[in-house]
Amino acid sequence: MGAIYLVRHGQASFGAADYDALSPRGFEQSTVVGAELLRRNVSFSQARSGTLARQRDTAATALRVLGTDVPVAEDPRWNEYDHVDIGVHHAGGAPQEDSRAYQGVLDKALTSWIEAGADGPCAETWPAFLARCRGALEDLVATLGKGEHAVVFTSGGVIATVCGALLGTPEVGLLKLNRVTVNGGITKLVSGRGGVTMLSFNEHPHFEADAAQLLTYR
Repeated sequence: MGAIYLVRHGQASFGAADYDALSPRGFEQSTVVGAELLRRNVSFSQARSGTLARQRDTAATALRVLGTDVPVAEDPRWNEYDHVDIGVHHAGGAPQEDSRAYQGVLDKALTSWIEAGADGPCAETWPAFLARCRGALEDLVATLGKGEHAVVFTSGGVIATVCGALLGTPEVGLLKLNRVTVNGGITKLVSGRGGVTMLSFNEHPHFEADAAQLLTYR
């Protein structure tokens, strides 16, 4: 069977003027991800990334360590939802100085976003986000040959939604799985005659032991 490795980007710059930029720790995490992929000795026929800076920089850093010359195809369908737009329309915005308080506001905003459905006020509604995540995965699967593997550098909300959809509950996936995704975590999907199956979610032993200081959730 072929496999798709979904990698969450390294730590972004939470609370800074440009959230989308990888933090110094984010670059370290991306390097460790590359070393982990190298350790697994997987040969990738395709590499994809969203178009956000934190996703592209994670991809470039990790693949440099991996030593592969497979080009990264950028696809905006792998981009994260717009947390600012969702926060403004469904929670009035939230200060980013307090990560725990921000998470609480974001959870409520995401719940309202989902409940609003196609009639929601955001530029991208929940049904539209879900459809593009599904479409990105389906198109990638369709291009993989027998036994071929791909790696995708994306974001926590996308990974959680895709995995939730594979389990039959995309809404629960976004609201529950998204909260526990770690920066640089690896999720493995397998594709075969029976379709796509989630084999593992949010693997992060590469951020344990001597690398435990690199474990972050935001």
